[in-house]
Amino acid sequence: MPTALIILAAGQGTRMNSDLPKVLHPIAHAPLLVHAMRAGASLAPEKTVVVAGHGAEVVEKAARAHDEDVVVVRQDEQLGTAHAVAQARDALAGFTGDAIVLYGDTPFISPETLTDMIAARKTHDVVVLGFEAADPGRYGRLVKDGDSLQKIVEFKDATEAERAITTCNSGVVAADSATLFSLIDDVSNDNASEEYYLTDIVGLANARGLSATVVTCDEAETLGVNTRTELAGADAAFQKRARAAALEDGVTLMAPDTVYFAYDTIIGRDAVIEPNVVFAPGVTVESGATIRAFSHLEGCHVSRGAIVGPYARLRPGAELSENVRIGNFVEVKNATIAEGAKVNHLSYVGDASVGEAANLGAGTVTCNYDGVFKHRTEIGARAFIGSDTMLVAPVKIGADAMTASGSVITSDVPDGAMAIARAKQSVKPELARRLFEKLKSAKLLKQKESK
Repeated sequence: MPTALIILAAGQGTRMNSDLPKVLHPIAHAPLLVHAMRAGASLAPEKTVVVAGHGAEVVEKAARAHDEDVVVVRQDEQLGTAHAVAQARDALAGFTGDAIVLYGDTPFISPETLTDMIAARKTHDVVVLGFEAADPGRYGRLVKDGDSLQKIVEFKDATEAERAITTCNSGVVAADSATLFSLIDDVSNDNASEEYYLTDIVGLANARGLSATVVTCDEAETLGVNTRTELAGADAAFQKRARAAALEDGVTLMAPDTVYFAYDTIIGRDAVIEPNVVFAPGVTVESGATIRAFSHLEGCHVSRGAIVGPYARLRPGAELSENVRIGNFVEVKNATIAEGAKVNHLSYVGDASVGEAANLGAGTVTCNYDGVFKHRTEIGARAFIGSDTMLVAPVKIGADAMTASGSVITSDVPDGAMAIARAKQSVKPELARRLFEKLKSAKLLKQKESK
């Protein structure tokens, strides 16, 4: 049976105290909305519809950046969750299959839970995701009779007996698409908030003789984010799970609580991650690599046996082959570093290719930007770049070539050649001593005049 996702992302999130729509606040470098989309993507949906409202344009941009095929519809007035779902009707016209309603501010629903809901749809018309709450608080309550779900009651509308129920509503619902919209047509706003509650479809389904049931999950999966404090807690929860998963997969984390993962970080077994490493999006670290302390990685690939850091920065497009060495205070951007090459100290390598077993001395800089355009530097296999060499791109250094320390290289260097590009040294005997004496005398005179 085909599946469609309807992700509600129209809320303003006033408690976040932010100009940014709530669903765009990040966890692990990805907006809350993207986490919800990734969870739903595990079902390989035929269609994904995001219902946007507050900040709709930026919400749509973020959604399309993650999935260019997503359909974004507008809820100009926020009249309740049923009203929000109804905005997806036209986008799903002609679709026959199950629709699952997710929430852009509830990022942690697991693929396994969604699969369980789809499985329950085989025997029930409406499936609601519930959880046993440690503190039910103001959650909506699920009123059941055995396996049958009779109704969902919002806390403010519940009786004392209903408030005593600990099985609570997550808001996530699965139903046949046509059935879902048909039930929504009958939802009224005759309640304390005068809103159209999606939860009312359960009672309406039972009144029609349709069946409804509950699939339960761990309460942590249903965590919603409404405040900055909750956002920080959600991010901490993500990091805790990511660290535990990495350790389970055979990754060595020397100080787990200090490592920060992005939502899509991939690390192979037997990799070693030292303290205070930050992974931004788009990083893959292969098995057996070592990322040393205080390094920052983004949009890069680190191959087996490579060692990065400490205090290194790998920016988008950095591609490190096997057994590469990237040392302390080195930055690499949009560059390929071939097998066995070394960039060990205080260097910048951007828009470049570095050949196999090449060695770049301390302070090497590829001068890649002329103020308007970026240019590439090519360094051949086994080349030796002397310390404090400026490579003014576009420029090519041949295989087995060498540059003298302190050179500014502006022309290509052939294979096996040595390039020296620095002013001739001139030594002036006793000039330093005489100059210092003159300066000290001038300083002393100035001090006397100021008194």
